[in-house]
Amino acid sequence: MPAPAPARHPAHDALLTRWTDLLTSAREATAPPPAPYGEDLLTRWAEPQRRYHTTEHLLAVLDRVDELLPHVQAPDPAAIRLAAWFHDAVYLPDRSTNEERSARLAERALTEAAVPAPRTAETVRLVLVTRDHDPAEGDTNGEVLCDADLAVLAGSPAAYGAYAAAVREEYGFVPDDAFREGRANVLRHLLGLPRLFRTPEGHNRWEAAARRNMTTELELLSA
Repeated sequence: MPAPAPARHPAHDALLTRWTDLLTSAREATAPPPAPYGEDLLTRWAEPQRRYHTTEHLLAVLDRVDELLPHVQAPDPAAIRLAAWFHDAVYLPDRSTNEERSARLAERALTEAAVPAPRTAETVRLVLVTRDHDPAEGDTNGEVLCDADLAVLAGSPAAYGAYAAAVREEYGFVPDDAFREGRANVLRHLLGLPRLFRTPEGHNRWEAAARRNMTTELELLSA
């Protein structure tokens, strides 16, 4: 007997409209209908193995991108938004190739959907930048996407605690000692970056709070 379909996110229809508007503006005039691509992406973001990398995360990243773009001169805002949709579209917690597989999905889907090749290539590149959240200096597109993806780190202590708990749930198959070591390594990598947030707006809004939150979590993991 097939498993029941997951409940639709309350923002499903609004997100589908955002996707349709984005794809329509990002591609050539003659192209396949945009809605099936959006439905496929939203189905992926609602998969049952997800606890943090969910539709809620997608919505948050899209909103943060919209907040940051007025403060920068990004060469391709459409590619940034497309990359936000695809950056964790393939997500299996026990795999280390999610970004690569998400990038390949973006390349196939956007090519089929008649997005111009340069914009498709930029979207693919941006998805891959989220592997380490360390865009090159001057990569404004990458800076906006990475800042939006990392903004969760700057939540209130309660919100950050909920985020950290959701990440632990996604890795529920990993023994506690191994998870603590792996999670601590991720936090140390991020804390070791000269700047977590590369856009001036993101840095001013989120840097200090994110570093406090991660430092606290690292101390708890090491206790």
